[in-house]
Amino acid sequence: MPQTKQLNLDKRYLRMAQIWAENSYCRRRQVGALIVKDKMIISDGYNGTPSGFENVCEDENNLTYPYVLHAEANAITKIARSGNNSDGSTLYVTDSPCIECAKLIIQAGIRRVIYAREYRITDGIELLRRAHIEVLHLPID
Repeated sequence: MPQTKQLNLDKRYLRMAQIWAENSYCRRRQVGALIVKDKMIISDGYNGTPSGFENVCEDENNLTYPYVLHAEANAITKIARSGNNSDGSTLYVTDSPCIECAKLIIQAGIRRVIYAREYRITDGIELLRRAHIEVLHLPID
């Protein structure tokens, strides 16, 4: 696929992940993720509490509860409950993955990660690159 066409697709899916982030009940930061394989969205996720928990992500001091799931983790675990697999797929996520999500991405067989916003801690991105996963920071308007 020509590079310009792929870049346009990447931007489009990243904008969709940004819209999906709006489903999050988190006040501090809303994060969205899409997993795409063969031009098909095979999973989606946003940051939030586990199923069955109240949709409150932060405590009275505005600190995120430790049990809040990241958007990438939600998208990857959703695949585990479906008939799909993520081998060779691309993950589009609004924010750069943390180290814990990077480990899940590697184990899920995801080959590309495209993200819009850089997080101050970069160890997740460094781990993905070490695992030879294509990583692209693509800021969106």
